[in-house]
Amino acid sequence: MAGLDGQTVAGVLMANGRLAWRTTRAGRPRGVFCGIGVCHDCLVTINGLPDVRACQRRAVDGDTIATETGTGAQS
Repeated sequence: MAGLDGQTVAGVLMANGRLAWRTTRAGRPRGVFCGIGVCHDCLVTINGLPDVRACQRRAVDGDTIATETGTGAQS
Protein backbone atom coordinates (compact mmCIF):
# COMPACT_ATOMS: atom_id res chain seq x y z
CA MET A 1 0.00 0.00 0.00
CA ALA A 2 1.12 3.52 -0.65
CA GLY A 3 1.55 6.01 2.17
CA LEU A 4 3.15 9.32 3.01
CA ASP A 5 6.49 9.74 4.76
CA GLY A 6 5.89 9.81 8.53
CA GLN A 7 2.34 8.46 8.32
CA THR A 8 1.20 5.95 10.93
CA VAL A 9 0.29 2.40 9.94
CA ALA A 10 -3.34 3.21 10.83
CA GLY A 11 -3.21 6.28 8.61
CA VAL A 12 -1.89 4.25 5.68
CA LEU A 13 -4.54 1.56 6.16
CA MET A 14 -7.39 4.08 6.40
CA ALA A 15 -6.13 6.11 3.43
CA ASN A 16 -6.23 2.87 1.42
CA GLY A 17 -9.84 2.10 2.40
CA ARG A 18 -9.30 -0.28 5.36
CA LEU A 19 -11.42 0.89 8.28
CA ALA A 20 -11.15 -2.36 10.28
CA TRP A 21 -8.20 -4.76 10.40
CA ARG A 22 -8.66 -6.74 13.59
CA THR A 23 -11.51 -8.74 15.06
CA THR A 24 -12.31 -9.53 18.66
CA ARG A 25 -12.68 -13.11 19.89
CA ALA A 26 -16.40 -12.67 19.23
CA GLY A 27 -15.69 -11.66 15.61
CA ARG A 28 -16.47 -7.95 15.93
CA PRO A 29 -14.41 -5.71 13.60
CA ARG A 30 -11.95 -3.23 15.07
CA GLY A 31 -9.77 -0.44 13.66
CA VAL A 32 -8.92 2.97 15.08
CA PHE A 33 -11.07 4.04 18.02
CA CYS A 34 -9.12 6.43 20.23
CA GLY A 35 -6.20 7.12 17.89
CA ILE A 36 -3.79 7.78 20.79
CA GLY A 37 -2.74 4.26 21.82
CA VAL A 38 -5.00 3.83 24.84
CA CYS A 39 -7.77 1.50 23.64
CA HIS A 40 -5.80 -1.26 21.81
CA ASP A 41 -8.47 -1.59 19.10
CA CYS A 42 -5.96 -0.95 16.31
CA LEU A 43 -3.54 -3.81 17.07
CA VAL A 44 -1.71 -5.40 14.14
CA THR A 45 1.26 -7.70 13.62
CA ILE A 46 4.20 -5.86 12.02
CA ASN A 47 7.21 -7.79 10.73
CA GLY A 48 6.19 -10.77 12.87
CA LEU A 49 5.78 -8.77 16.11
CA PRO A 50 2.16 -9.04 17.34
CA ASP A 51 0.11 -6.48 19.25
CA VAL A 52 1.61 -3.32 17.74
CA ARG A 53 -0.63 -0.25 17.98
CA ALA A 54 -1.19 0.88 14.40
CA CYS A 55 -2.13 4.38 15.55
CA GLN A 56 1.28 4.85 17.21
CA ARG A 57 3.69 3.07 14.85
CA ARG A 58 5.08 4.98 11.86
CA ALA A 59 4.94 3.00 8.64
CA VAL A 60 8.28 2.13 7.08
CA ASP A 61 8.82 1.10 3.47
CA GLY A 62 8.94 -2.70 3.36
CA ASP A 63 6.92 -3.36 6.54
CA THR A 64 4.90 -6.58 6.50
CA ILE A 65 1.59 -5.97 8.24
CA ALA A 66 -0.88 -8.71 9.18
CA THR A 67 -4.27 -8.42 10.79
CA GLU A 68 -5.04 -10.01 14.17
CA THR A 69 -7.89 -12.05 15.59
CA GLY A 70 -8.64 -11.94 19.31
CA THR A 71 -5.31 -11.99 21.14
CA GLY A 72 -2.70 -11.72 18.41
CA ALA A 73 -3.40 -14.65 16.09
CA GLN A 74 -2.56 -13.63 12.54
CA SER A 75 -5.15 -13.81 9.81
